Amino acid sequence: MSILSFILILPLLGAALVALQPGKSRLSIRAIALITTFLSMMLAIFAFVGFQGAAQGLGGFRYVQKINWVESLDINYLVGADGINIGLILMASIVSFAAVCVSHSIENRIKEFHFLMLIMIAGILGAFMSIDLFFFYFFHELALVPTFIMIGVWGRGEQRQYATFKMTLYLTLGALVALAGLVLLYVESGARTFDLIALSQQLGANPLRPESQQLIFGFLLFGFGILVSLWPFHSWAPIGYGAAPTATAMLHAGVLKKFGIYGLIRVALPLLPQGAHDWAQVLAWLCLGNILYCGWVAMRQKDLNQLIGHSSVAHMGFVFLGIASLSLIGLSGAVLVMIAHGFLAALCFALSGYLWDQKKTLEMSRYGGLLQQIPFIGTLLVMAMMAGCGLPGFANFAGEVTVLFGAWQTLPSFVIGTTWGALIIGAIYALRAIRRMLHGPVTEGTIPVIDTPHYWAKLPYLLLIGCLLLFGIFPSLLTERISQSMKPIIKAIEAGNQRELILLANEPAKPMNRLSGANQP
Repeated sequence: MSILSFILILPLLGAALVALQPGKSRLSIRAIALITTFLSMMLAIFAFVGFQGAAQGLGGFRYVQKINWVESLDINYLVGADGINIGLILMASIVSFAAVCVSHSIENRIKEFHFLMLIMIAGILGAFMSIDLFFFYFFHELALVPTFIMIGVWGRGEQRQYATFKMTLYLTLGALVALAGLVLLYVESGARTFDLIALSQQLGANPLRPESQQLIFGFLLFGFGILVSLWPFHSWAPIGYGAAPTATAMLHAGVLKKFGIYGLIRVALPLLPQGAHDWAQVLAWLCLGNILYCGWVAMRQKDLNQLIGHSSVAHMGFVFLGIASLSLIGLSGAVLVMIAHGFLAALCFALSGYLWDQKKTLEMSRYGGLLQQIPFIGTLLVMAMMAGCGLPGFANFAGEVTVLFGAWQTLPSFVIGTTWGALIIGAIYALRAIRRMLHGPVTEGTIPVIDTPHYWAKLPYLLLIGCLLLFGIFPSLLTERISQSMKPIIKAIEAGNQRELILLANEPAKPMNRLSGANQP
């Protein structure tokens, strides 16, 4: 078996063992969840360290395993890793373990919560490692369904039911639009296979008509875009994260939300290169909405979770900008931002969940002088806010700068707006939050906050901030792997552009009207 299959099976095994436990055995349920996700994380680290670059053949994928499932439709369990998804698998496994570590605040129906969380983790990992379109979509839905249940049952705040319904409507719509695009791609390709490697070879030799590419890419762009909170379809994200339990918010905002962007990079760009050129300018304009508009809204927030939620949506704009650049540097930076943001979002929601568990409020005016009361959590919150506004030394800075360099090659006019949004708007809401919550006098008349009592409780926070610093100081650990696997996608995009120019050059000129000089119909 491939090491990827073991990484995937462990959370599923944990879910099965949790289901067999009595509902009152809290320690055994938590122990099973911790052990299985820890082992899965260690295997993901081993796979990442042992990754030796793109393989010869097999589309450049390593750790490939194929199990036939429905031969008549050529649907197979097919997993593999290249430079694009090996970092995402690593990030997903680390965030999953950290989320299980901080889930101790759940006090009712613990068995059901951990069962759903382990199923969600397995779906997330399966979606990132699948190179069969059927299982690629199936694993995402497997991870998405528990999200709605966990927010509706274990969510917090008066708006949790509203948030659940809103997330369900938006994400179901996005998933259906993306499914329509995938079905159209399957039908139009004529390959009658869900194997991404075979599809890539088929469409590389016999590309779809430009009209078909433009239509299908539009479906995939807006379907996957809704799943990633592309502006103006973003309003479900902040309210959903604000109502979600801490572990659920960490997994969804940090990891599952990256599925849509990964789908664009893995499926839409290499298979529909001319469609990518047609929609690049539209995507560039929409991503400015994420960066500027959502940044402005974040500046007005008084609730910490709402600030983190809008900030998370704003950071997704950088990923979309990297995709819109259609350049090697920009796309590599987009994947780097995805990984960095996964660690950052998980850390921010873990910290906000820690504060919520003690004070049952995240209104920033109710806090003050946290660095005096809880120096460990307060220091981490300062570092998280600084990473969010692009401080050098963190992985977010490396990713965002790389995206801006890539966008400068093809979209120079958009770089000015994004730079202003990143440097000024991001710094304003981050520094305001630090001033209100961490400095100044301790707020009187409120419940005191207690710092983490022992070293084991600090482990998930140190793990996440350590990853941000590691990949911020040594971004080449990711970029060398990413760029090597991104080059074939860039070649496909360039070949599609050249093909379009040749078609335009060979198109016969239309006869001119002698009186008006206009083209005749």
